[in-house]
Amino acid sequence: VQLVESGGGLVQPGGSVRLSCVASGIVFRITHMGWYRQTPGKQRELVAMIRSDGITTYENSVKGRFTITRDNANNTVHLQMNSLKPEDTAVYYCNNWGPPFNSWGQGTEVTVSS
Repeated sequence: VQLVESGGGLVQPGGSVRLSCVASGIVFRITHMGWYRQTPGKQRELVAMIRSDGITTYENSVKGRFTITRDNANNTVHLQMNSLKPEDTAVYYCNNWGPPFNSWGQGTEVTVSS
């Protein structure tokens, strides 16, 4: 299993960024996928999840700001992040909805700062 995240960077408060994750080694179309984030000293937390049937759920602090989508043809899951806040600063990872989890990728760092 390989998960490769991309799209992070430095963004100003109120700005937007779109994260992408390409998955290989799994039967993507039947896998519930999630975006997670982690900051130093804290546990990794689930931010958004999309089921194989397209149903989505979000962590309360990102509802109305983040949108998770999936492209089964390209084994890719995206996270559109709008109205970003400094507290969204973290390393973002994708993985199946778990536990258990597949091996984690390297993540992509999002820094929200002026």
